[in-house]
Amino acid sequence: MTTVVPDTGVGPLLRGWRERRRLSQLELALRAGSSARHISFVETGRSRPSEEMVLRLAEQLDVPVRDRNALLLAAGYAPRFAQTPLDDPAMDSLRAGVEQLLRGYEPYPALVVDGTYTVVAANRGIAMLMEGLPEHLLTPPPNAMRITLHPEGLAPRIRNLREWRGHLLAQMERQIALARSKELRELYDEVAAYPLAGASAAGVAAEDGGDGEDGAAGGDGAARGDEAPHPYFALPLRIEHDGRVLSFVSSISTFNTPMDVTVAELAIETLLPADPATVKYLRSLTP
Repeated sequence: MTTVVPDTGVGPLLRGWRERRRLSQLELALRAGSSARHISFVETGRSRPSEEMVLRLAEQLDVPVRDRNALLLAAGYAPRFAQTPLDDPAMDSLRAGVEQLLRGYEPYPALVVDGTYTVVAANRGIAMLMEGLPEHLLTPPPNAMRITLHPEGLAPRIRNLREWRGHLLAQMERQIALARSKELRELYDEVAAYPLAGASAAGVAAEDGGDGEDGAAGGDGAARGDEAPHPYFALPLRIEHDGRVLSFVSSISTFNTPMDVTVAELAIETLLPADPATVKYLRSLTP
């Protein structure tokens, strides 16, 4: 993922990040242990910040690691954070740890994506949900947003597609606001344009409160909707699989204090079963 960086010095870039965070020069100065006068001089180019000051301001502005490198370059300093490919031997321990985490979460679904939602690792729970998808969506490198929202992907199986689609698009909008990325913006424009017509009849009925709510054949009563709706504690992903409706709540984890651009942009998403019927069904699949 590349970052769109205007052809300007570090001052205007820092000002842009400050305004994006809705901080005054005084507020930023207090957080960074500086003065509003010095912040003003830096932003207008009257003062060149030290490398330490650039990093301190970037930290207080919650600038993504990739963009911290861009700020350092604009100020005339060398990038501080490496961008190591995941297949590099230096990443062996990271890959082993992530793979162990994904396996340990089975039979529940879990995957790892990068900053543009390219899937870099997934477990068997995810493979189960993607059974039967067309090859063109799974050809490497697969993209989680395309797989989920494409009319030939998971979208027709998602019972609450409008809600879940809105959640995913809002998530992407927040990430675009945080990291100025041309690739991410293009991906957003693409998936936001996908039609909703691919949603299943049952899914549309469920969204509109029709008689199709949880009416899939087979499975436990709770999975079919023969019992009262389960009270969810967060927006669930409600998805059909093998004639059943499974419910999950998504949790996303990132690495704390990353020192590498690649690591900083990785996100581990785990799908937590949101009702007892989903737990029972997934455990029944475990040998």
